[in-house]
Amino acid sequence: MSSPLVEVQDLAKVFDVSPPWLNRVIERKPRAFVHAVDGVSFAIERGTTLALVGESGCGKSTVARLLVGLYGASRGAVRFDGVDVATTLAGSGAASLRRRLQMIFQDPYASLNPRWKVLDIVAEPLREHGLVKTDGEAHRRVGELLSSVGLNAADAEKFPHQFSGGQRQRISIARALATEPEFLVCDEPTSALDVSVQAQVLNLMKDLQRRQGLTYLFISHNLAVVRHMADEIGVMYLGRLVEVANKATLFSRPSHPYTRMLLDAIPDIHMTGRARTPVQGEVPNPLNPPSGCSFHPRCPLANARCKAERPALLEIRGVRVACHAVEEGRSD
Repeated sequence: MSSPLVEVQDLAKVFDVSPPWLNRVIERKPRAFVHAVDGVSFAIERGTTLALVGESGCGKSTVARLLVGLYGASRGAVRFDGVDVATTLAGSGAASLRRRLQMIFQDPYASLNPRWKVLDIVAEPLREHGLVKTDGEAHRRVGELLSSVGLNAADAEKFPHQFSGGQRQRISIARALATEPEFLVCDEPTSALDVSVQAQVLNLMKDLQRRQGLTYLFISHNLAVVRHMADEIGVMYLGRLVEVANKATLFSRPSHPYTRMLLDAIPDIHMTGRARTPVQGEVPNPLNPPSGCSFHPRCPLANARCKAERPALLEIRGVRVACHAVEEGRSD
């Protein structure tokens, strides 16, 4: 059995969100910290897709940025193909590693430079990594990349404002593919697009994965999109993973009460008559998270242990889940 391409162990990121020093002195306020990611661990096999889902503010995008080195971790490690990402990016192997992992950002309107032609946008990583020597070579390669994502080679001479949202995201994908990476981190790549265009971009990404053997970390809050894209799904809540399972198991037999709430919020188009519990309550303030299990104020199965003791992510019936109720057999 080959080792996973990506391994994340006990990853954490703490942000200092304190007001300025003078304000703290005058108002007598302590420093404030947000634990955006708090002890996340997972692995992604080569050629597969792991999706991270959860409500806004649960830490999904922070995990994405930690994986590609845009943020430095407060604790834990990310290993890519057996090497430590943080150590490698700080050393002489940074360029080689950056070629192998790339990121597609959420907003195609913000992630493309409006003053650059598409030719320059897509050719930038080619030139940065020395993959092309001449302008003619760059032009030819950009044309191939644009064709691979369903655009025309002639589009290289246009500016981003001349494209629709879906076309701009295709340009972003072409730019990410320029260095022929093995691993793509996709941070809600379709959330800014309308539904019909979402389907086109997702099908394109699936097709590229089949053709090029790509490995994806796919960030989304849309469970319908995740069902289409993922092989394995991790559910996040307030910076922690509460459930990790393969797609079929998670959708047919969700274990964690939060996962059940998320699935029950999807409209029941088949009118099955199954009892449904809508998502209740609000995500707690991350500056002042609840004690014990952070989901207990919203959980219908919470008891005294849930309020006092934080659950560990345990393997229970083939699913990794962090829930005292599941561990004790109270969730059935």
